[in-house]
Amino acid sequence: MKPQDIVVLLKIIALNKENWQQIPLAYSLKMSQSEVSQSVARSRFSGLLDDSGKKVMRQTLNDFLQYGLAVVFPAIPGAIVRGMPTAHSAAPLNIEISSGENYVWPFAMGTVRGHGITPLYSSVPQAALEDEKLHELLSLVDALRVGRAREKNIAARELKHRIC
Repeated sequence: MKPQDIVVLLKIIALNKENWQQIPLAYSLKMSQSEVSQSVARSRFSGLLDDSGKKVMRQTLNDFLQYGLAVVFPAIPGAIVRGMPTAHSAAPLNIEISSGENYVWPFAMGTVRGHGITPLYSSVPQAALEDEKLHELLSLVDALRVGRAREKNIAARELKHRIC
């Protein structure tokens, strides 16, 4: 698996349709079509997509995100930078969690200053800017990667609700 595989799977969930196509998906994620094709192949092999490569195995993905993501793709908050809010600094967690420190994906067009978190893929901030549903899913995933126990529990509950 590669980190962009999670981004592709979450975008498929955000689309909420089984007749998605790779070229529009790649365009919306700012990836090449070959990267999406390779991601689909890896996700099929790992059991996160069904044999047709079109349907996300939602419970399997949810379990992986909850129990394996932080081990396989950890994130360490870095220096204060301008960027796009993520983790508990973005919706939906920013409604339930109040914090004095922000987490952001470094992004030139960002409006918030906070500790930089490397996104799962370099084009995540731009893709999330264009898709609010994807932004929320990716922010919840980042909360699992960098959050404390409370943030992780709330994020896991929200992800289960949105994925399963």
